Amino acid sequence: MNKALIIIDIQNDYFHNGSMELVESEQASVNAKAIIDRFREEKLPVIFIQHIANHPGATFFIRSTHGVKIHNNVIPVGNEKVITKHYTNSFRETELLSHLNDNNISDLIICGMMTHMCVDTTVRAAYDLGFNNTLIGDACATKDLAFNSKVVQSHDVQTSFLAALHGTFANVINSNDYLNEN
Repeated sequence: MNKALIIIDIQNDYFHNGSMELVESEQASVNAKAIIDRFREEKLPVIFIQHIANHPGATFFIRSTHGVKIHNNVIPVGNEKVITKHYTNSFRETELLSHLNDNNISDLIICGMMTHMCVDTTVRAAYDLGFNNTLIGDACATKDLAFNSKVVQSHDVQTSFLAALHGTFANVINSNDYLNEN
């Protein structure tokens, strides 16, 4: 088994005073950092995905702003790979797939933000591409959503998306269980 850790969009705009603040982003980043630390100890690859908006009218992840930067809790070190993306799917028009294939990676451990967008899209794409996925649920964050004049609370959004991914697309576990099992 060759595994890599994928950190999706843990960027400043998703935190307090950011342009798209998520619920419990700080705790999710702390949990992601614990997984990063384990990968670094074991000298396993850590790959950071950084979303930079490139469409007119974007309100967050705007190039050359504080908000687009990877959050200090999970900052890359040394020669850790940082891949820029412009779409929700981390594989779309990026070098992620070729990088994973070039390094014979078959198993992905995934943390990131927003659960209902970039995390969901990337996990499903990774499954379709043949990767074995483990999603660290408490190392992800999302926000309240509105639909048909109803507000869906972030906790319910998070639970629904993790439940939908678990089983078929990924093994969804929390950070403590992952760290205790690996």
